[in-house]
Amino acid sequence: MGKPTIEDLTNRVHGGVITPSDEGYDEARRVYNGMVDRRPAAVVRCVNAGDVLAAVGFARENGLDLAVRGGGHSVPGYGTCEGGVVADLSGMRGVRVDPTSRTARVEGGATLSDLDAATHAFGLAVTGGIVSTTGVGGLTLGGGFGHLARSLGLTCDNLLSADVVTADGRLLVVSEREHPDLFWALRGGSGNFGAVTSFEYRLSPLENVYVGLFFYELEHVEAVLRHYREHIATAPEQLGAFPAFQIAPPLPFIPQDRHGDTFILEVVCWSGPLEEGEQAVQPFREAAPVSFELVTPMPYPALQGLFDALLPPGLQHYWKAAFATELTDGAIAAHAVHGPTVPVVTSTCHIYPVNGACHRVAPEATAFSYRDASFATVIAGMWPDPADDAANTAWVRDYYAAVAPHSSAGGYVNFMGPDDQDRVTDNYRDNYARLVDTKRAYDPENLFHVNHNIRP
Repeated sequence: MGKPTIEDLTNRVHGGVITPSDEGYDEARRVYNGMVDRRPAAVVRCVNAGDVLAAVGFARENGLDLAVRGGGHSVPGYGTCEGGVVADLSGMRGVRVDPTSRTARVEGGATLSDLDAATHAFGLAVTGGIVSTTGVGGLTLGGGFGHLARSLGLTCDNLLSADVVTADGRLLVVSEREHPDLFWALRGGSGNFGAVTSFEYRLSPLENVYVGLFFYELEHVEAVLRHYREHIATAPEQLGAFPAFQIAPPLPFIPQDRHGDTFILEVVCWSGPLEEGEQAVQPFREAAPVSFELVTPMPYPALQGLFDALLPPGLQHYWKAAFATELTDGAIAAHAVHGPTVPVVTSTCHIYPVNGACHRVAPEATAFSYRDASFATVIAGMWPDPADDAANTAWVRDYYAAVAPHSSAGGYVNFMGPDDQDRVTDNYRDNYARLVDTKRAYDPENLFHVNHNIRP
């Protein structure tokens, strides 16, 4: 029998196949990062696990590159490939909540907004990111930071099971009881081991949160970061907070004559009792004089979508990431030099806390190994004009070079840039050898290599 053709694939797939000769191809091949311009041979619009099986099998049997796309937010553009097959899961966005067991079954192409809308109706939630258009797949497989991580742990810590299409064409249900080695690897090992068609999450009670956005003048950068370092180490776990460098957008609580000025901002989320929210955010007013603030209760999904308007699809993206066990005085000094030079309103640097519930999981319990880190820094260059690529990429690289001596060798895989392939072993440290063993067991030919790759 010969190799399957595009016609064979089209006949097998329920959701449809788009090729370069088809209308809508340019839209179908587009991903979130406007820097990425690749032309796959076929985009399979998957609507069920059978379609995913067909896409994976077609790529395997024809020796083609295979990209799996959920939300499409991969900074290096791993949701597409040149001349290969894209298994586009964006048509698989169903969410089924069981309020009795406090679980949710979520299809692999769902976004955080899909997940949050469904769970919020029952007063439940799970740790998500901070941009609601992010795909649950990439977020979970890489680990999953978010506003609730200090109280609920990483997204992957709340994963109960997953349905996975493997390289050899099987659909496996994996959990602590079934294929536990693969389940271990999925929780932080990224997209190296298969295409996940659905995730089952443990949910926790949460409806509304108390939110504070505090803007400080740049002269207070070091004071704000020192306060953050000390406060977040012992704050109640219901408190999520991170500092960011931010050019002020035209928000109604910021005077018009300050729009476009650069500040250091703290984003604070209290997920405990709302009546305790004001007391919980008060320490951030004491870190330094606050120039402008927005403090209010809001539904948790509203917080998740708060930054969406700043980050539409199609921006140019170039990011760098680093973990750190301490936010040292040297690191703070480096942030004080480079953070204030953030080039555009859409670019930023965030310093997320990695403690609380994140530390109660052993480094070897999941593939996500940096349980001893206290901070995860991301320097996120995001800008609209390709003419600024060189200058803004240089800003990210120079910033990272300044904080790297005060950081661990590895970083969070979901924040890694396209030129960070040489950091993969550092990202997983002592877990890397076990990940290689799991890769050999489930993908010995490295079909799933369009990622920060763990080579078999």
